Amino acid sequence: MPQLLNQINSPKDLKKLPIEKLPELAEEIRQEIIKVICNTGGHLASSLGAVDLTIALHYLLNAPIDRILWDVGHQAYAHKILTGRRTRFGTIRQLGGLSGFPNKNESPYDIFTVGHSSTSISNALGLITARDLKNKNDKVTVVIGDAALGGGMAFEALNHAGHLKKNLLVVLNDNELSISPTVGALSKYLNRILTNPLYNRIRKDSEALIKKVPKFGYKAYKAAKRFEEGLKNLLTAGIVFEEMGFRYFGPIDGHDINLLIEILKKVIELKEPVLLHVITKKGRGYKYAEECPEKFHSASPFEVETGIKRVMSDGEIQFVKGRTYTDVFGECLVEAAKKSDKVVAITAAMPDGTGLSEFAKLFPDRFFDVGIAEQHAVGFAAGLARGGYKPIVAIYSTFLQRAYDQIIHDVALQDLPVVFCLDRAGLVGEDGPTHHGLFDLSYLRHIPKMVVMAPKDTEELRLMIDFAVQYNNGPIAIRYPRGAEEKQKTTVPSDGRMMPKVELGKTEVLRKGKHAVIFALGSMVCLGQEAASVLDKEGVSTTVINARFVKPLDEELLMDLSKRVKLFFTLEEGVVDGGFGSAVLEFFEMEKIWDVKVKRIGLPSAFIEHGSREQLFRRYNLTPEGIAAIIKEYL
Repeated sequence: MPQLLNQINSPKDLKKLPIEKLPELAEEIRQEIIKVICNTGGHLASSLGAVDLTIALHYLLNAPIDRILWDVGHQAYAHKILTGRRTRFGTIRQLGGLSGFPNKNESPYDIFTVGHSSTSISNALGLITARDLKNKNDKVTVVIGDAALGGGMAFEALNHAGHLKKNLLVVLNDNELSISPTVGALSKYLNRILTNPLYNRIRKDSEALIKKVPKFGYKAYKAAKRFEEGLKNLLTAGIVFEEMGFRYFGPIDGHDINLLIEILKKVIELKEPVLLHVITKKGRGYKYAEECPEKFHSASPFEVETGIKRVMSDGEIQFVKGRTYTDVFGECLVEAAKKSDKVVAITAAMPDGTGLSEFAKLFPDRFFDVGIAEQHAVGFAAGLARGGYKPIVAIYSTFLQRAYDQIIHDVALQDLPVVFCLDRAGLVGEDGPTHHGLFDLSYLRHIPKMVVMAPKDTEELRLMIDFAVQYNNGPIAIRYPRGAEEKQKTTVPSDGRMMPKVELGKTEVLRKGKHAVIFALGSMVCLGQEAASVLDKEGVSTTVINARFVKPLDEELLMDLSKRVKLFFTLEEGVVDGGFGSAVLEFFEMEKIWDVKVKRIGLPSAFIEHGSREQLFRRYNLTPEGIAAIIKEYL
């Protein structure tokens, strides 16, 4: 029974505890997080690593008047527990429950709804500038990881903050991991600081010397400061943060609460940009997460005693089984790379999440993890393509949004054959609105020369990757959903025919009917077929088409069908505004075919809440019965 945690319902309660009790509280919070996340799944390793830091910040700051911004938000579970959400923590990531990330609609302690990296310093600098314009004096603190700090937006914000000289505190939570081990020059730089205690020891001595200089000894003071600067440059090749206008402190042990409080108490009062470098360990306090933090970054439900993952199904626990789209994508890329030495793979800090781990092992010279830098990933791919290679850029749908201009300017405008593989397209489930991949069809479809595809199952994904690797007339995007595709197997032709090969802009006719056309894309093809079976029982005969392509459309088929059937229903796992259904509408309008009606079925133009994929599909009426009901209503 958590004795201390039961006493805390807000940061005010936390401040009543004596400092010597805080390590005990940290252990209780870790156990609470493990107890809940083993059942719900969630970002375990990051949150366990940030518990002590979270306690120290809330112990000293006056939140929510003083504002704490959590970059990405993976590490914010202790923050939620300490800010009045302890009794609801068991609902985290569940439909109608707490969000797995900071959420502005959930609590006044959550300043922004977040889920993408490298945004916090920009947001904080804006808050501070607004505060100063109002002549207020509240404090703003950022907690950002070493991987997120490597993002271009973070460096742009650091540069601006150093120029403005605002009293911003940036806490660099350095655990040497993003999801997989952090890559890049900045990571190596931070490691060099970490492994060079000589600088920090001499700096501490030099600061003590400076403090002893009498007030009238200005020249001596300046000389001592120059001495310190010289040591800094000699021992660490120049501290980049101080050169950018920040006062740098650290690195310090992020699990020593007493030390954290002692240092934070001093730096919080400084009226200048400050960066406090804190070293933490992902998964702190749970053996399996410490040993393999990347596996517990976004953990499925697991057995606490063994660390073995499990999934929830209809209220029962079953061990994970089945192969996913991600698995198949990884296998296909390995096969493609064996056939051609021009195939290269790029990911943004997610080799495991995108299925590229095996590719990285087999072809290390042709695998590139660029870190959390999606803009650079796409620009880098453009250069590889111009250099004669076939770059495959594997990024989650929601994160590719960050590289929108590079897709247009660096790739499409240049006619470069870059292949974009968008994992987690559509509803991703419990991670919620920052992670749903609902907008890719809309933001890719209108780009000139871009080909956009979506497979109905993993076998079709294989065919599409093979097609994309051989396609050299411009960029191509393949979007596919999270998880396995067991149900989609029903879409294999029942008469034993082989699945037809992928041809540019050509569809697959799955069944023929006379009353309506169900024109389905990707993961919705299975639902379209099942809806057609429901309608059969009502005496409604439907043609079901596997669209395969969003762009280009199968215009020949559409023209032919429009002569015989006057009601089309498009199905897509994305927002309907500007998506696949809109492409069909625009085609009929362009061809001046006025006697055909099109009903678009998909997701509303909204930020969809968190919940399992199955729950969200039911909530938005994307079930065979729901789709059939819509069709019957229009008929």
